[in-house]
Amino acid sequence: MKARNVAIVLTAAVALYLVLLAGRAVALLRTGEPVPMVLGAGVFVLPLLGAWMLWTTWRSGNRIQRLARRLEAEGGLPDVSDLPRRPSGRVDRDAADAWFDERRAELEQEPDDWRRWYRLAYAYDIAGDRKRARATMHKAVELEALESGAADR
Repeated sequence: MKARNVAIVLTAAVALYLVLLAGRAVALLRTGEPVPMVLGAGVFVLPLLGAWMLWTTWRSGNRIQRLARRLEAEGGLPDVSDLPRRPSGRVDRDAADAWFDERRAELEQEPDDWRRWYRLAYAYDIAGDRKRARATMHKAVELEALESGAADR
């Protein structure tokens, strides 16, 4: 819960900044002069983009948390507590690679199971490949949504 509180505080700070930025944009738009008005329109785009980015980030985080809670309830959350660690606390690279290979093999057995995609995303994350971890987690979220949608019918 600690990470969520930090995320809430940071989101509030960014939201405040976006409101202040929008206020500057409105002030520029109200001048009635062409150059400041063009600048104001350009500046106004930034808070809109920022708000959209905050929204999509929180939506994604909530979806991933829903999957984590479901996996936890099923007893299927990935456990890497037994893997050797570096002094920094990160999982040893060779151990992370071996653990990743196991998760990939599991996924190949059941490629339509969101749980396996979630665990593979976690494996990418501990291996340090954040870009692939995000893409893989996105796939897990999509598959879980399809499964939940089918269960709702």
